[in-house]
Amino acid sequence: MQEPFLDPAIPIPDRIDDLVRRLTLEEKVGLLHQYQAPVERLGLGAFRTGTEALHGLAWLGPATVFPQAVGLASTWDPDLVRRVGEATGDEVLAFHHKDPAGAGRNVWAPVVNPLRDPRWGRNEEGYSEDPWLTGVMATAYARGLRGSAPGVLKTAPTLKHFLAYNNETDRCTTSSNLPPRVLREYELPAFRPPIEAGAAVAVMPSYNLVNGRPAHLSPLIGEVLRAWAPDDLLVVSDAYAPGNLTALQGYHDTLPEAYAHAIKAGLDSFTQDDDRSEATLGHLREALSQGLMAEEDVDQAVRHALSIRFRLGEFDPATPYDDISDNVVNCPEHQALAREAARRSFVLLKNDGLLPLDGVTKVAVIGQLGDALLEDWYSGTLPYAVTARQGLGERCETVFCEAVDRVTLTAEAGPVAADPGGGPLSVAPGSAAT
Repeated sequence: MQEPFLDPAIPIPDRIDDLVRRLTLEEKVGLLHQYQAPVERLGLGAFRTGTEALHGLAWLGPATVFPQAVGLASTWDPDLVRRVGEATGDEVLAFHHKDPAGAGRNVWAPVVNPLRDPRWGRNEEGYSEDPWLTGVMATAYARGLRGSAPGVLKTAPTLKHFLAYNNETDRCTTSSNLPPRVLREYELPAFRPPIEAGAAVAVMPSYNLVNGRPAHLSPLIGEVLRAWAPDDLLVVSDAYAPGNLTALQGYHDTLPEAYAHAIKAGLDSFTQDDDRSEATLGHLREALSQGLMAEEDVDQAVRHALSIRFRLGEFDPATPYDDISDNVVNCPEHQALAREAARRSFVLLKNDGLLPLDGVTKVAVIGQLGDALLEDWYSGTLPYAVTARQGLGERCETVFCEAVDRVTLTAEAGPVAADPGGGPLSVAPGSAAT
């Protein structure tokens, strides 16, 4: 007879209840790390959170790279952003079907931190300084990532980073101090739409503290985020953030104490020590043995983790996304979509009739970036690259100039060279005087 948790005709909450009842406490603790341990006796495989897919699948090999998030928002077109999310989700699935362990289906995107200060240095990861536009675009992208099939997720989108995360320098020790009005009218409204719509199904807290409390311990996780969500919401930590609770932040004295408080605050998955889960699980076991948390606290976190896996169709005989293959990766349709998104991301402030360049046969491309293509931290592996100069060169003759002055310093012994390591200037070795 089939176990109830394997029966897709039964409501998911009841299937989760059945599975949780069958798990031992030790097995449940094993599900609280980023690398969830398999439970072979019940047929549960290993599961990993955290595949980067901010503007295309990243870090796993050549895949379609779409414009950065701030560029996607510049299109002002939620449907286009949704289609980009759909294409990205397809490519995530293609990699997952080829390498389930290497490409997980819990994707860490989109970023919904409002771009309140350009000095953050990571503004290309978010959509805008406006929380309304950010919420609209995040909802669209997350809808694409999660797919359109009713009742089953293509991927499980995770919003980053909760909350008030716009400071990179000393990011693990600084506190973002938010008055109630800033919190309610600026920070939270960017997170609410994708969660409330059920488009995003997970959230990642940020490294920083908020009003003196580590974001990973924020009461807003349970009081606000989960109140918005129509279904179970998975909360995953940022990488190595749990260890900061005692180390850099010194908020708790011991890791068992810190981890117990994190679980009670709403954290469900510890992204700590990469795939080496034993230390984290040991601290959680110790927290249980010391009475710092109860098995019921573990059960709550396990339910959230399993909810995502059930909604991804892991325990169903088939899903609508099983046939997605390698053929979708960097396919002509996705290349055309990337080009459309890039073209639509341009913002023309004024046109005195110069554009379009009808009848132009020669164009000057000026600037250091005119013949360069830069990548950001979350860029995928580029399957091809087209610079501005190359793109224009397909249509007309181009003249390229970096437009920078280059000065050669010489001494009696020859040209002066700079030390790449930042040391003093010196005469280039082996050079003759000029």
